[in-house]
Amino acid sequence: MPKLTKRFVEAVKPGPKGTAVWDDEVTGFGLRVYPSGKRSYIVQYRARGRSRRYTIGLHGVWTPETARREAKAQLGNVARGKDPAEEREEDRRALTVKQLCEQYIADMEAGLIMVKGGRPKRASTIEIDVGRIRRHIIPLLGTRRVRDITKPDMNNLMKDIIAGKARVVMKTKKLRGKAIVRGGRGTAIRTMGLLGGIFSYAVESGVIDHNPTDFCQARL
Repeated sequence: MPKLTKRFVEAVKPGPKGTAVWDDEVTGFGLRVYPSGKRSYIVQYRARGRSRRYTIGLHGVWTPETARREAKAQLGNVARGKDPAEEREEDRRALTVKQLCEQYIADMEAGLIMVKGGRPKRASTIEIDVGRIRRHIIPLLGTRRVRDITKPDMNNLMKDIIAGKARVVMKTKKLRGKAIVRGGRGTAIRTMGLLGGIFSYAVESGVIDHNPTDFCQARL
């Protein structure tokens, strides 16, 4: 097993189902590379007789050095009888769609959300996506817990956006600027596509285990 370094981490090629490699310095510390090319640092350990995996965070936000220190800290917690993955799971059960969206926006603005070709989103695309999140997704779904969202919820959301239920007038960053938020089928299609990406991000982050927009996307 290699020692995880920046050069090594960025050179690992993802397999069709993702790839995991392990550090030779800290047992249980590793890297997971998703098919999309996104890279996350992980810790594998056993708690109460079960094999558990804890995701530290994305490469780019974390370096191999800072992630290795965090892995040591979490393995120390395991040695004291704690279960870091279960504790995080409890926190995620309470994560709202608004909180998820804010995390997604922060990573998008940091260049960590990739499009086809492995490139970060352009500034103009980010501005449009943030607008759709703040004008449609958060007003209509923001207070709901991410783990409680179902496919029927997505179908209802699509109908609500088409019907213009988030229709409001919002101030923009421009001096005396305003944006009139309307609905419509085109708006619904683009917003649901973005939300599908946000929930895929949640799946890759371990917040949920499936994307509730899949059924809805097939019908658009």
